[in-house]
Amino acid sequence: MSDTLLLCPRPLARYAGRLLLLPLLPKRPPLKSLPSEIWSEVFSFVLSESLATNPSVDRARLCMSLVMVCRRFKDVALPLMYANVNIRTVSCLDKFTACLYAADQKWDSIRRIPYSTPGRWVQVLDLSGLTDTLDSRQVYTVDLLLTKLFPLVPLLTKLCLTPAVPLSRRALSSLTNRDGNSSLQALGGICYNVSFHSPVATGDDPFVRLLQKCHNLERLEILYLPKLHSLTILSIPASSLLVSLLSNGLPRLRALSITPYDDIPYPASCTSCFLDVHGQSLYTLSFFTPKSWPTQLHPSPSTLFHTCPNLRHLSLEYPLPDLTLPDPTSTTLPLQIMSIPRPDMRFWRVLERLLPCLPNLRAVRIRDVRWLCSGMSIRAQETGVQGELRNWRRRLGRKGIRVLDADWQDMP
Repeated sequence: MSDTLLLCPRPLARYAGRLLLLPLLPKRPPLKSLPSEIWSEVFSFVLSESLATNPSVDRARLCMSLVMVCRRFKDVALPLMYANVNIRTVSCLDKFTACLYAADQKWDSIRRIPYSTPGRWVQVLDLSGLTDTLDSRQVYTVDLLLTKLFPLVPLLTKLCLTPAVPLSRRALSSLTNRDGNSSLQALGGICYNVSFHSPVATGDDPFVRLLQKCHNLERLEILYLPKLHSLTILSIPASSLLVSLLSNGLPRLRALSITPYDDIPYPASCTSCFLDVHGQSLYTLSFFTPKSWPTQLHPSPSTLFHTCPNLRHLSLEYPLPDLTLPDPTSTTLPLQIMSIPRPDMRFWRVLERLLPCLPNLRAVRIRDVRWLCSGMSIRAQETGVQGELRNWRRRLGRKGIRVLDADWQDMP
């Protein structure tokens, strides 16, 4: 009673009255809780600010700390944790796939949403970190996991794969036939066996079928090779790989071995176009045609010093090109070594014309010929290819240029 007695007038009277003070105003209603959409925006802002301040912070750990606060926070933070998934090890990929698959098996058709959780929460899936930890024996396991995983993430907007795992036809089919490809906006790091495609019908290529279903695709990264410094492309005049390399930057490419096909125009041959695009960064360029029967030799471009002005080592193939200079009056090239198959008098005239613009040339290598040993007769050393070799040595020796044989040796 004392708790409710609020007013006692005339406390000194013999019969003092006691009055209850009744509330005249209604009780204040409890505050309405914020909608989950607003909480989601708040948590997203907190996560983005935390990552911007300290990029080393683990996004998943931040989300998990919010999940552990209360049930309401769990309902909001859990979709944010699954929205951006970055996987760096095969064991994590296995656990993630098992989690999504188990949840999908429990999902029933009575629910209003056709896709299971947490699979439908995944919007960004980044597997590029697998490259640093992947063992060659795990490639098949990863391919199986990806085949199982792709149908479980129907609302992906960004998918980054690893080039270390070439997708099998089965995995590509799983990615192509899953629901939600129309929502995919960015696709990168994909690698698959080019033997899957048909040279006649592009519709039989599984990668082409995938792109046909990605109507809203805004960014496609087939190849990203910022550290590639050496590349060998032999007996391949044209392929989908070469076409892809034409449109991708190779900023560190320094050494290239390639079979020339300058007499075949683009797009039947991409080799000359490849030099036009990436020749500026090359230091070593080697033209080589593998010797197989019947061997068909194709010419090299005569404008090599136009497209590749920074070469230090140039190795040519038959038929030797009639090389030209960008500006014969003022051009100085940094070439130091030139290799040719055999001494050729027609090419000597080309080399003699180029020598004033090659002040750094130190050696000419004849890569298909070896010096005769010193025990051979003078007549044998002065005839045929050996005689031409000695003639080149006398002429170039006056300019301080060495003539080396196939073993990089000077005349004994």
